[in-house]
Amino acid sequence: MKKGQIVEGIIERVDFPNKGILRAEDGTRVIVKNAIMGQKVSAAVNKVRKGKCEGRLLEVLEKSALELPEPGCVHYGICGGCTFQSLPYEEQLSMKEQQVKDLIDAVITEENKGYEFLPIKASPRPKAYRNKMEFSFGDEYKDGPLALGMHKRGSFYDIVNVGECQIVDEDFRRVLKITLEYFKERQIPFYHKLRHTGYLRHFLVRKAAKTGEILVDLVTTTQTDGLGAETESALLDGWVKALCAETCDGVLKGILHTKNDSVADTIKNEGTDILYGQDFFYEELLGLKFKITPFSFFQTNSLGAEVLYQTAREFIGDALDDGASQTVFDLYSGTGTIAQILSPVAKKVIGVEIVEEAVVAARENAALNGLTNCEFIAGDVLKVIDTIEEKPDYIVLDPPRDGIHPKALEKIIRYNVPQMVYISCKPTSLARDLEVLQARGYKVKKVQCVDMFPATGNVETVCLLSKLNAKQHIEVDIHMDELDLTDAEKKATYSEIKEYVLEHTGLKVSSLYIAQVKQKCGIIERENYNKPKSDDAKQPQCPPDKEKAIKEALKHFGMI
Repeated sequence: MKKGQIVEGIIERVDFPNKGILRAEDGTRVIVKNAIMGQKVSAAVNKVRKGKCEGRLLEVLEKSALELPEPGCVHYGICGGCTFQSLPYEEQLSMKEQQVKDLIDAVITEENKGYEFLPIKASPRPKAYRNKMEFSFGDEYKDGPLALGMHKRGSFYDIVNVGECQIVDEDFRRVLKITLEYFKERQIPFYHKLRHTGYLRHFLVRKAAKTGEILVDLVTTTQTDGLGAETESALLDGWVKALCAETCDGVLKGILHTKNDSVADTIKNEGTDILYGQDFFYEELLGLKFKITPFSFFQTNSLGAEVLYQTAREFIGDALDDGASQTVFDLYSGTGTIAQILSPVAKKVIGVEIVEEAVVAARENAALNGLTNCEFIAGDVLKVIDTIEEKPDYIVLDPPRDGIHPKALEKIIRYNVPQMVYISCKPTSLARDLEVLQARGYKVKKVQCVDMFPATGNVETVCLLSKLNAKQHIEVDIHMDELDLTDAEKKATYSEIKEYVLEHTGLKVSSLYIAQVKQKCGIIERENYNKPKSDDAKQPQCPPDKEKAIKEALKHFGMI
């Protein structure tokens, strides 16, 4: 296989996050990004090294049978985002779930083979889920008209107008259209990355999913000589009036102007002015309020974040029942969302985050929610944990995409906590760190994916780890012939029952429904397991089809 060679073939599978695997005619395995399993594609080989071959997607010759007749977005395939938008959402979930399971299974030790891999949880909104977008100014082709949107796939310079983008709601599209038309009409120049000249750079939009509050921020250089006879003040005043005249579904809380003369193609705050309203809004997650500024780190899918943090809380389970004596470390804490969610059931929560602005926001949010047992420390986890006098009873890890620094991971392991939860936004980093954690005595108990980024290859993964405390436990070998198999068969777990029902019927059943059916069948459950919390409470009853499916599972496991 030579560089520049054109190959054709069927995409056999897609590895995380979007690496399609093509088998060329000569048997060579070629990695092709942005392809979908089952597609017949052509690709140009651009990398050949150490037996690995990578190719650049040229054309989809035949669609996959998995794909929808038409993609959900007119910008699909042109814009650099949403690689998997042509797949039905159920197929996206199935693909991500399998990708992560393959990664985890590849590093699981023999002792951990019995870990529980739970079904992936979907985003509450498969579309219009983003609460933040950073758009770029530029042109769709060299010397073309002004564009405002996302980078063209495979291009550093060309910008695609994304006025019909499907991962944001109508308010995003409204303010995007108004802003583009306003500056296009006045022929205001955008910042050229090569020449380092021009005025318009980026357009940042944030909208709270729960409160509907909106912030917009225009990012420009300080180069005002290209504005013509109009002063910068007059230009921005006109833009503000145009935005305020538009009717939005949400509430426009602030219009801002940020200056950025940095050469790098990223938004850097070198001074922000408030042109209208205020420079923050509030979002709500799981009953807590969070103050959000233009540059706050916050999960980009608010409703999905609730699912993610609820999952983490479920994984922690009963470990923090004795809140009076438990100290929790929330490492890589960001704006302190997880810390605040755990605060009511812990003696103290200590968050560590390297980004100082995020720490300031975390402290403000804790005060906003009336939480007094949260402490947030600014600094690198690798260095900070050596300075903390308290010892943790429980650790929550939510590191950046690259995972945990090896030296920091060693220090974390030395705390010897009985349990920890690892939340990962990049499963390849999680898999790497799990190898170390297992080697140091931690057992993988269960893993579950949460889809925070529909239409993309990215996914969040929550992993529960435990460590046996030799001082408190005695291992006992029991031979199979000593067991009463009749009793053993009656102890199928709720997870096993759920998995059986899903596999054989395609139905998802809750623990509550299983408990109800077990009770009907005379299987004794612990007291109050499936009773409402109050006398007046109404609880859902198991539908007939799910009841039938659960009974079949109970029969399978010899429980009835």
